[in-house]
Amino acid sequence: MILITEFMDETWVDWLRDRAEVLYEPDLPDRPEDLAEHARLAQALIVRNRTQVRGDLLYSGFSCVGRLGVGLDNIDMDGCAEHDIAVFPATGANTLSVAEYVVTTSAMLLRGAYDLRTSMEAGDWPRGVAGQGREVAGKTLGLVGFGEIARVTARLAGAMGMTCLASDPYAEEFPGAMEGTEEEVLTQSDVISLHVPLTDETRGMIDARVIASMKPGAVLINAARGGVVDEAAVAAALKSGHLGGAALDTFTTEPLGQDHPFAGVPNLILTPHIGGVTVEANARVSEMTARKVAAHLGLD
Repeated sequence: MILITEFMDETWVDWLRDRAEVLYEPDLPDRPEDLAEHARLAQALIVRNRTQVRGDLLYSGFSCVGRLGVGLDNIDMDGCAEHDIAVFPATGANTLSVAEYVVTTSAMLLRGAYDLRTSMEAGDWPRGVAGQGREVAGKTLGLVGFGEIARVTARLAGAMGMTCLASDPYAEEFPGAMEGTEEEVLTQSDVISLHVPLTDETRGMIDARVIASMKPGAVLINAARGGVVDEAAVAAALKSGHLGGAALDTFTTEPLGQDHPFAGVPNLILTPHIGGVTVEANARVSEMTARKVAAHLGLD
């Protein structure tokens, strides 16, 4: 049996059903006892980022995990290796979706004229305020991390007239960008986009001290991983005006809960971890994952 614990493109759920028994329950991360029970009967799991593949779940007996995405911080990779569980991320399938998210939110936040509907419907005509927006062309986009998503982001941003500055100690080449140190990227860029995994090294890397070192009016975008950014520090910098805007798609706690720091914060875009999720990307991710899991089980 193939257990699918989070949402997946229905076409590829049906494709798997044509080849094996499938249990598709997209709300299982909210029902951990049911998840554990179903996992004991599964040969394979297909998950997104909310299902925690670790602890006792690794003793269930499934032989592979298909990850509908690329981040692996919800999967105990060492534990999977110890239990001979193969892990198949959908590498590259949602690259364009995330890259488009970065460049479009950059443009929206720099222009600063897209949240005026309420005042206009009330009869105001805030043309003076709206006319203070900035153009994308000529600005520097700083990329912290330069993997595949960052490279496509650099290509799209370059087409809009942006100069790209990137740092990554593991990258050997920087197509479409100038190489810089992490400090140079963070202090010299007009827009900063994060493209790093969540590790002990990156956890909390964008804190109040780092934000204070950024250019006044800089824009920050995190479509990478929650926990990389100190969210309270971002909120404070937006309220003070030091940051000119921010777009956050990933968070330390998902969903946010009642104690989040974002109420009343200006120039802030919040999205529910969908940077890599579009109709097109979901179809690509689902196809790649379905085919990898089927091949592992000998069902293709």
